[in-house]
Amino acid sequence: MEASDKPPAWSLRLMAIAWPGFLVACLLELLVFALVDPQDVRWLGHQLMSSREAVYTLTFFVFWLMAMLSSALTYLLSARLSGRPWD
Repeated sequence: MEASDKPPAWSLRLMAIAWPGFLVACLLELLVFALVDPQDVRWLGHQLMSSREAVYTLTFFVFWLMAMLSSALTYLLSARLSGRPWD
């Protein structure tokens, strides 16, 4: 593989953070909604949203964001400990 064929370093870092976060979000989505019906969830006595799909979508992206933040923190700390910040 030539140097011009290699993907940029930022895209590799992004995939190292986003892909594990995606997998964790999928797993959390399956586990949570296997036990909880979105139509039964209430916030301050009111139903959250009108459709199940909206709740599924919103919670998936919240789970994905939280898992990506965890992956990013792990990546940052491991890069700093190895002496190669963002390398």
